[in-house]
Amino acid sequence: MKSINQAMSSVLIKRGMSFLEKNPDKNIPRVLKWANKIARNKEHKQVIQFLLNITQDKNHAGYRLFKRMFLELKPQVRSKFLINYFLQEVVLGNAHIKNMREKHQCNIPYQILIDPTSACNLKCTGCWAQEYDKTDNLDFETLDRIIREGKELGIYFYLYSGGEPLLRKKDIIALAEKHNDCAFLAFTNGTLVDEDFCQQMEKVGNLVLAISVEGFEQETDMRRGVGTFQKVMQAMDLLKQHGLGFGFSTCYHRRNTEVVSSDEYIDLMIEKGCMFGWYFTYIPLGKDAVPELLVTPEQREYMYHRIREIRSTKPIFLLDFWNDGEYVKGCIAGGRYYVHINAAGDVEPCAFIHYSNYNIKNMSLIEALKSPLFKQYAQEQPFNSNHLRPCPLLDNPEKLRAMVHASQAVSTQPLDKEDVDVLTAKCEKAAREWAPVADKLWQKYLEKKEKKMKEKEEEIIYSKVCGK
Repeated sequence: MKSINQAMSSVLIKRGMSFLEKNPDKNIPRVLKWANKIARNKEHKQVIQFLLNITQDKNHAGYRLFKRMFLELKPQVRSKFLINYFLQEVVLGNAHIKNMREKHQCNIPYQILIDPTSACNLKCTGCWAQEYDKTDNLDFETLDRIIREGKELGIYFYLYSGGEPLLRKKDIIALAEKHNDCAFLAFTNGTLVDEDFCQQMEKVGNLVLAISVEGFEQETDMRRGVGTFQKVMQAMDLLKQHGLGFGFSTCYHRRNTEVVSSDEYIDLMIEKGCMFGWYFTYIPLGKDAVPELLVTPEQREYMYHRIREIRSTKPIFLLDFWNDGEYVKGCIAGGRYYVHINAAGDVEPCAFIHYSNYNIKNMSLIEALKSPLFKQYAQEQPFNSNHLRPCPLLDNPEKLRAMVHASQAVSTQPLDKEDVDVLTAKCEKAAREWAPVADKLWQKYLEKKEKKMKEKEEEIIYSKVCGK
């Protein structure tokens, strides 16, 4: 029955896309109204209603992003994204995951981040992947098994990091082709993107890239090596020419925060073809960490406001891994939303938390998700009632210390086996300084939310009194 519903839904989406392409301005609201009528899930209806509201204003940043998708992406790429991401992952996958969580009594993620290899063709300052052995690889059979077992649990979205995942181009394309009902995203430095790879991406349609860039040429080459920025720009040009979906991934730190949030930077990313941008803040992992690169509380607050401003004014979708805690109710790691499997097979709660109990090479995915450390995460989340202080390392270092000790998890960094007490000590000062700033922001957020709820209640009462 499930496969029949999937097939019918896929056909309907394809027909809907064809209808939209004839006249996007006129037909986008029509399709959304139709979708709102058939939607059964409350959360889905809320999302559709939000999108409908956007279509009322043709100058809205979200509507302009919609238009960009129709103007810049190849039809098969756009259609594949809607089917695999919204239908498989958001609609069908989420419902199945809820059932599996109940059955197995553990966190089951919506997404899995996998490192196919720890090798990389660059050596970037402060990269957490530098702490892994450069010879580790997950073979094709293991990667395939993870995805197959993930789909059985309802997981249809897979992300790749590394190392440099495009060193495994052939396997990544083969997996996208084999699992054509899934959505894939690879975090890449972009230097290995070429004409042949773009053609293969266009053929499979279900792989998008998040290209690492740290600002303009000076900032990017400072961290990633001379000549990297120009190679990134060439990669973006190729991807845009092929009508492929991609975005940028930026690590903001004390020396580049103002640059990577500037209008000039965002406008360049949009001009190059980026549909989204993913912001991470610097974390001092490993023996070669540079704690001085941690952002100041003022910079983090600035990014909190600035990202929201850009979302409301520019046709690009931005995410901030730390400062968007209010939307996901805190930390998303430990299987709550996602997990990380490194190239050695260690199953970690997060790409920035290099501690583990289990290895995927020795067990099934569901067994790995029941590890002592993951159970600690499920028990302790959220780590703070203030969701602008979500992280058990950067914002609540005492929480990570306690969980690692309680679960007896071990360091997965073969180069220095960083003790959790040493790691968390590097974040204590940043956590203390951010706390009062975040608490003020959170109080304002709660007051604004309460005001909206009261206005909504008054609107409902008024409607009833007036007989509407």
